[in-house]
Amino acid sequence: MKRVLVTGSSGLIGSEAVAYFDALGWQVFGMDNNMRRDFFGADGDTRWNLARLKACTTHFTHHDLDIRDRQKMLAFFAEQPLDMVIHCAAQPSHDLAARRPFDDFDVNAGGTLNLLEATRRHSPGAVFCFMSTNKVYGDAPNELPLTEGPTRYDYARECDFNGIDESCRLDRCKHSLFGASKVAADVMVQEYGRYFEMKTAAFRGGCLTGPQHSAAELHGFLAYVFKAARDGRHYRIYGYKGKQVRDNIHAYDVCRAFHEFYLDPRPAAVYNLGGGRANSLSVLEAISAAEQLLGKKMDYEYVEQARSGDHICYISNLARIRQELTNWDITRGLSQILEEIAAGPRGGTANER
Repeated sequence: MKRVLVTGSSGLIGSEAVAYFDALGWQVFGMDNNMRRDFFGADGDTRWNLARLKACTTHFTHHDLDIRDRQKMLAFFAEQPLDMVIHCAAQPSHDLAARRPFDDFDVNAGGTLNLLEATRRHSPGAVFCFMSTNKVYGDAPNELPLTEGPTRYDYARECDFNGIDESCRLDRCKHSLFGASKVAADVMVQEYGRYFEMKTAAFRGGCLTGPQHSAAELHGFLAYVFKAARDGRHYRIYGYKGKQVRDNIHAYDVCRAFHEFYLDPRPAAVYNLGGGRANSLSVLEAISAAEQLLGKKMDYEYVEQARSGDHICYISNLARIRQELTNWDITRGLSQILEEIAAGPRGGTANER
């Protein structure tokens, strides 16, 4: 039986990975200490998702461990030889990072180093998949010329139509402290691949989403729009007239990318991973979709000040991942994603969904 460790296993991508690989018959070790509740309060609490996983999986074992604890990471890896590590645990918020910089860096950068070194020492042949972020590019994507439409911004040049590829620079731009800590982790994942010839990949995620997201105002854009609409919450649009664009990828398609990389790994791979142009929408368009699907009018206001380092228009160019992982592609279109989020969380395995 194949053995996989999933960090952040009660979160959006982590829980999807647990269900996905459990359905394949793998032995799945989950690692999550519900730090998301500490970061985001009650909205971020993932205990409901852990309970769901325990009810719907067969080969899953949960471990309440903190990836910042180096000795416990080394001890865990010494006891559990692994075929794969899927590292999703993170502090994921721009705004929170500025208020809690030590926690942000210790989780995102230090925790990643702990896992890489534990893997190198005890399971050097394991495939290591890291859930990075498009925020490693900072605000460099904002330098592309844009056009403004009634509900969204878009790229002005034909050469940019398919979005941002992996050649976008990482330096000489504003990241937010969150973006900077993820850059440190991203580059370290690459370095362990190159220097130690380990099979590592950094997946630079766009807007990761799905019905199992414990969304909060500071993180979880699409799911939080629907949560605000469903609960009658006051919603704030921050800057850019609400026309800022995100490309949305379902957690299931993220996990399919992990699996395809496991089947055809290489050292120090880097992939932009989002929904692509077909799955893109603006904040205004997301609000309109939530109102239509839920049958509720949203209570929202516009705040002129944009979030620091925020992208105006970000669409992931998927050419590289499609070229190298030839059996992977998007399977969940935008309409299906929106309908699933509107329906709310549900149980079942990844294959059943």
